Amino acid sequence: MLICPQCKFENPNSNKFCQSCGTSLTHKVCPECSTDDVPVNALRCHNCGTECGTVFWAIIAKETTAKALGVEEDVAEKGDEGDEGAIFSLSPLSASSQIALGSYLDSQERYQLLDALPAQTEAATITDVGVRVLDCQPYQISPIEAILASQQSDLLTPSVEASRIPHLAKLYTALQYQGQPGIPPIHNAWQQGNMQIVIIEDRSHWQLLLDLWQEETTSSLKILHWCYEMTQLWALLEPVGCRQSLLDLSNLRLDEDQTLALQRLYVESFNSGFVTESPEDAETETSAVPEQPLTIQALGRVWQALFRQSQRTQFGSVVQMLGDLEVGKVQTIAQLRSRLEEISIELEALPSATLPPIKEKNTAVPIILQSDEPEKSESKIDDMPTVVLAMQLSSLEDAGRTDVGRQRHHNEDYFGIETKIQKLESPKSRVMEGHGLYILCDGMGGHAGGEIASELGVNTLQQYFQEHWITNQLPTEDSIREAVFLANEAIYKLNQQDARSGVGRMGTTLVMLLIQDTQAAVAHVGDSRLYRLTRKRGLEQVTVDHEVGQREITRGVEASIAYARPDAYQLTQALGPRDKNSINPDVGFFEINEDTLLVLASDGLSDNDLIETHWQTHLEPLLSSGANLERGVTDLIDLANQHNGHDNITGIIVRAKVRPNLES
Repeated sequence: MLICPQCKFENPNSNKFCQSCGTSLTHKVCPECSTDDVPVNALRCHNCGTECGTVFWAIIAKETTAKALGVEEDVAEKGDEGDEGAIFSLSPLSASSQIALGSYLDSQERYQLLDALPAQTEAATITDVGVRVLDCQPYQISPIEAILASQQSDLLTPSVEASRIPHLAKLYTALQYQGQPGIPPIHNAWQQGNMQIVIIEDRSHWQLLLDLWQEETTSSLKILHWCYEMTQLWALLEPVGCRQSLLDLSNLRLDEDQTLALQRLYVESFNSGFVTESPEDAETETSAVPEQPLTIQALGRVWQALFRQSQRTQFGSVVQMLGDLEVGKVQTIAQLRSRLEEISIELEALPSATLPPIKEKNTAVPIILQSDEPEKSESKIDDMPTVVLAMQLSSLEDAGRTDVGRQRHHNEDYFGIETKIQKLESPKSRVMEGHGLYILCDGMGGHAGGEIASELGVNTLQQYFQEHWITNQLPTEDSIREAVFLANEAIYKLNQQDARSGVGRMGTTLVMLLIQDTQAAVAHVGDSRLYRLTRKRGLEQVTVDHEVGQREITRGVEASIAYARPDAYQLTQALGPRDKNSINPDVGFFEINEDTLLVLASDGLSDNDLIETHWQTHLEPLLSSGANLERGVTDLIDLANQHNGHDNITGIIVRAKVRPNLES
């Protein structure tokens, strides 16, 4: 089946347009020049030449068995019946596996080679091959995606469905369920004779860790954080036998937020205690080290190699830690993390003049150091106590849009955005101060009523905070509540002056977000919502609707009964219909300590769980700095028109990115 890229509707393979929204399933829009007739199977736009095809990384490996390697069966992963515990990526590719550049890896002609495979004379010494491939059928759901959608258990445990997945692919699927962004997500996999082919995210263009490690502007604290991230990945990879993935410097990459990530997984063998510093010296490094099981000494050698290749000077505490690692004084991941934390605290306590000669750089890496007790499980990273360094704002961006919808004749929604950014920069530091006020109102009261109330509510709130928001200080709860009461009073007075009564009295809902640097506050009345999205926590609804059904739930009524009432969605409070004694705005505060997407939504956007259903496709990509928020909010409005076009639709998206405050 074909999955529509716009609305995610499932279409028959023969469809040229989506049955639900009419989006083309054969052509796409170039992100650079907006040409709208680029074939979906094209690598580049025919108009501007921009690479806009869907590219993946393909791993082609030959299967061998545990017995052939001399590995005990309890060390090897047990495969399906008859495969004698298959392990992959450990035996040379045969000459018969050669596939020409431009040809397809599969009989369905979906994955086309973009890189040349090794020559036949070279193939005898290569254990497996990684190449870029173009997905010529990007809207076609892959078999492994279908399996993963229906299988929620650990795929390392054999089952009827899991038996269709090659064993190397199971390592990716098992780790993918743990939500670790450092592991590349798997897209497809299949067995082809004695070869297995695994298709994963292409990270070959991501920045090498070594490149940023050696920059003079990279701080010592950031390097310690990367070391700590390696210990996290080590604990994650150890149970599935993939710690070798951390030993190849060319496999250590950084995402756009400079968080450590792996380009791919490597399966361990007993001669994997080496560190490959570059592809050129991989063969000599491998043969120089005797076969032995992996220990955390290998991590120390990785760090030594990074310091050596980058020509950075190691400061005293790090030298001592690496020495203790090498001689076995540090033997567990818990002990190693404890040492890293001690060094970070030591660096933070030093005056800037005594730190290594480096400059700070504006980056968006959240530094989280976790303190572990030795007796705790080393693999349960999320259960460990955490010490979080202070964060500071690195960017604040926003976009808003309102739409009348498909059934209404006029728009009663209204929104306001006010953002101020101040940069303070010197040769030694760079600080960004951000101030943001985001207001969304969904009016009610009919034509010439609801739109007046919503606009008046926004304007009153904006004017209040222009006069009462103290510079560099988030307003207090009392101040925020006073502003909401003033907005209510302005609409209420207009109702009284016009002698409006009953349903003719105009009013509006309100959801308001205030941001000062990394501090945020939210206030709301009615059923307009605020959502928060982070990579670590996923999507969260911050506000709770002021409606009859929700009121009954708070009184102890079961949700199914509460929302079976005919008046379940009737508002329990709104701005304007009554005086201030009838409203009680909810006001809350939270801290932005990781990259965050905040979404203000009227009920035309949030109805029918639209955001909860589609956040992974329409919101999560917007966490990336390179994603266009204007385009993102437009796509979200278009999606709502397809599903919730019965009402006006309004959305505001705010992207706040942060970085460690290394001077705090």
